[in-house]
Amino acid sequence: MQGWEFWCVAVLVAWIVGFSKGGWSAIGNLSVPLLSLAVDPLTAAGLLLPVYLISDGFGLWAYRHSYDQRVLKIMIPAGLLGIGLGWTFIPWINANLPGGGSIITGLVGGIGIMFAIYMLTGRGSTGPAREPKLFSGLFWGSLAGFTSYISHAGAPPYQTYVQPLRLDRLSYAGTTTILFATLNLAKLGPYWMTGQVSLGSLETAVYLMVPAIVGVYVGKKTVGMVSEATFYKVITWALLIIGFELLGKAIFGFDPILAFLQAAFGQ
Repeated sequence: MQGWEFWCVAVLVAWIVGFSKGGWSAIGNLSVPLLSLAVDPLTAAGLLLPVYLISDGFGLWAYRHSYDQRVLKIMIPAGLLGIGLGWTFIPWINANLPGGGSIITGLVGGIGIMFAIYMLTGRGSTGPAREPKLFSGLFWGSLAGFTSYISHAGAPPYQTYVQPLRLDRLSYAGTTTILFATLNLAKLGPYWMTGQVSLGSLETAVYLMVPAIVGVYVGKKTVGMVSEATFYKVITWALLIIGFELLGKAIFGFDPILAFLQAAFGQ
């Protein structure tokens, strides 16, 4: 896990985590799928949680005056419930498929694919602004907490609920930051008890905090300065490709893209 390949991927992923906390929240969905190319998904989630927590602190300061209180009152309790469900059911799904691949790897890949399709189809991007509804908020918030527990990928269900509300860009970024900072802090205890976070992973995370902090700064500075549509298209297609690769690893028990490249180049 400490080879140069791991560190190249890990530093990039840490920067992505920070960048997402700086205001580009969707890019954060790349973090666990991308790091899962180097380590197993549960290890990846555990390594990144301390990085998320440090990035959350800077993100909370950056957006301390910009958030939607109504959304947070609904989504925070629902998200905490979802984390409890994830903690309860993770032992039941932490197993291998008949082909030898991990169910967790398949779930992470599937979540990435679903979110990419959601983004590419532009759902929630048209129509009049809606008011936050309690029961739909509880459903999507619980699902966000559950997927966040598994792979730090709570954004897809969260955005399904929040995007139609048409929050202004700063309020959206601040609400997202506050919600997931709360959920990430709540995950620390369960992750420690299940061994996903340990003294060894904390030591690794210390080295990853520098690129994460730089990412927060760059993200905050660039919000509103570049084309959001173009940026998200690139990120979404990248997430779709990584999601299919992880899903292939889960189903077949090996990396399908790597196997294809090896076959194509005769290695």
